[in-house]
Amino acid sequence: MLRELHIHSSTNYLWRQAVTGPRERRRRDTELTEQIRRIHTDSGGTYGSPRVHAALRARTSTSVASGSSG
Repeated sequence: MLRELHIHSSTNYLWRQAVTGPRERRRRDTELTEQIRRIHTDSGGTYGSPRVHAALRARTSTSVASGSSG
């Protein structure tokens, strides 16, 4: 059909990426925001950005390590 309309396939792929990309990004951003809030709340509101960042990195490396060993 693209050929009949004289539309390059790359245009179709770019359009599809634009349609699906933002939703995925928004979902990941929402998950990250929830994790940040949870870490901050669990610390009693005392963790600033350096400690929150370290906690996020620790969670990521732990989940990756445990996921790859099993």
